[in-house]
Amino acid sequence: MIYPKIPLAQSIIEICDAKGVHDIVISPGSRNAPLTIGFANNPNFNCYSIADERCAAFFALGMAQQKKKPVAVVCTSGSAVLNYYPAFAEAFYSQIPLVVISADRPLEKIDIGDGQTIRQENVFLNHSLYNANLTEEASEENDVFINEAINVAIAHKGPVHINAPFEEPLYETVNKLTVDVNVTSLFKPHRTVRVEDIIAFSTLWNHSQKILILVGELAPNTIEQKWIDLLAELPSVVIMTETTSNLHHPTVINTIDTLITPFSAKEFTELQPRILVTFGGMIVSKRIKAFLRKYKPRHHWHIDELRAYDTFGMLTKHFHVTPNQFFSQFLPFVKTVESDYKRTFATLLRNRKDSHKKYMAQLSFCDLKAFEVILSDLPPNIQLQVSNSAAIRYTQLFDIDASIQVFCNRGTSGIDGSTSTAIGAAVANSRPTVLITGDVGFLYDSNALWNNYIPKNFKIILMNNGGGGIFRILPGHQENETFHTYFETSHCLTAEHLAKMYRLEYITAHNHETLAQSLKHFFTISDQPAILEVFTPTRENDLRLKEYFKALA
Repeated sequence: MIYPKIPLAQSIIEICDAKGVHDIVISPGSRNAPLTIGFANNPNFNCYSIADERCAAFFALGMAQQKKKPVAVVCTSGSAVLNYYPAFAEAFYSQIPLVVISADRPLEKIDIGDGQTIRQENVFLNHSLYNANLTEEASEENDVFINEAINVAIAHKGPVHINAPFEEPLYETVNKLTVDVNVTSLFKPHRTVRVEDIIAFSTLWNHSQKILILVGELAPNTIEQKWIDLLAELPSVVIMTETTSNLHHPTVINTIDTLITPFSAKEFTELQPRILVTFGGMIVSKRIKAFLRKYKPRHHWHIDELRAYDTFGMLTKHFHVTPNQFFSQFLPFVKTVESDYKRTFATLLRNRKDSHKKYMAQLSFCDLKAFEVILSDLPPNIQLQVSNSAAIRYTQLFDIDASIQVFCNRGTSGIDGSTSTAIGAAVANSRPTVLITGDVGFLYDSNALWNNYIPKNFKIILMNNGGGGIFRILPGHQENETFHTYFETSHCLTAEHLAKMYRLEYITAHNHETLAQSLKHFFTISDQPAILEVFTPTRENDLRLKEYFKALA
């Protein structure tokens, strides 16, 4: 076995090994050479080399998203570590364990004019769950910091930063370890809901005729189906989910915007819940957020063992347990309350679905029509990654097969890194992976394809409407040069040459017929990754979407 000669590098590597951090994404550089040598020459680690640091961090994020355990990203000193920040912030808000290990110059070399040198200590302070600023020599104190950083990433589900100063020479190796590291155990308390809380809050529940359960982003199989089945039987309870909730039941409302967009003020008032129960991550739908912020429930309970955001401006209770733990303790005390709340929503939803079908049947080719065709033709049992902005909003308007797992970087809702995340997720998940992305987000993250690990069963559906289509959907846009240049970022670019350069099969579609034909071929490709680029009319997409919501009423 080959080890780096620098003891501090040995300590970091040995503690990562002992604590199960075995997936290492390395951004090539010199200052991090001791770490690179140690990780790459140890068979216990799976190492990946991603040159672009921003892509590397999102690639690691995608892996951690799927594995639900820490993945480390390792970089050289200087501005390299700053490029990890977008993924670091996403990991913070999406509660994904990510371990950033940045090599640094020794402290005395900072701010004296050395190259590739910045103030790296605490650089992620606003979004880091733990900052381990190590000293140059291996020590028991450094071991404590490294252990604690990884423990926090695991227990608190988020990003941490380990900053390690190394002095030259950097490439020397030895055949035996020269450190004896201390590995601390992880303590994660088992929480339960207090009996007095169960009694008090179940009493509120049992005296309420209008209870809305709103589920945000969730990993697949997070909730035991038996709890959803029990909740679905209660006439006073309505369950709303988003595409990213990965939660399914015949009575669940999974197209929120389609349902509530045409509501009148009278309907909003009549359907205002008395109790709102939320769990899961970030909510995509602006319409449900606007509804609940204006027509506030009397009680809002959020269920999450770590955090509770006051999204609607009136959080009244945070249950610090998992949803499964909460419902296992709480539901035995719930009684059936006579109510027409569920029935009213069900009637409205049936009417909306009828209107939806009628409108879609006569709709000409545009983004909305393309998403209908694509989502109805997706193969079962795949992993679906969706980019932000218009792509995830269109996806929310349609039913998706329950066997499909859906993911989106909704922590910060940025367009950066969606492709890199999807590729990392594809590497970590044996299912075939499809990414649906917009043109601006795809071009912005095109270095994601500079990657030697793209699985053959990875596919990209690229919606090209000639710019940032989301800005046409948002209210207030005007057709002028300022809008085209600075908001929409109009372009005439395609993915054809990128696909050729990175050896991806490339297919195009320009209308309903060619899209349907292309999809059949696209999903049968098995010998290489592929891109299907779908071209839609720039100046019609927003008009068709506005017509759609009017037609639902």
